[in-house]
Amino acid sequence: MHLVKEKLMGDRAASEMADLFKTLGDPTRVKIIHALSQCELCVHDLTEVLEMGQSAISHQLRFLRNLRIVKRRKEGKTVFYSLDDEHVQEVFLQTLEHLRHS
Repeated sequence: MHLVKEKLMGDRAASEMADLFKTLGDPTRVKIIHALSQCELCVHDLTEVLEMGQSAISHQLRFLRNLRIVKRRKEGKTVFYSLDDEHVQEVFLQTLEHLRHS
């Protein structure tokens, strides 16, 4: 039991992991992450794919950016969004795979 206690994650790591899972607790954010796991998209593309208003999509993207789950790239006047790194995609895809086999 002592070894488990020594290896137990710290409060900060536990809080950050909880924040990530809270983020995945919202169906709209999950759909955005799933769409962005397939390719880079602009807000307009996301509104079309998810059949939602621009304001709602922008609000969720801002939330995801603040948690460093998505990043943006500007090309002219268009802003493209993608997942921030491959770890986010791996966690998401592994969770999806787990659900499909349950």
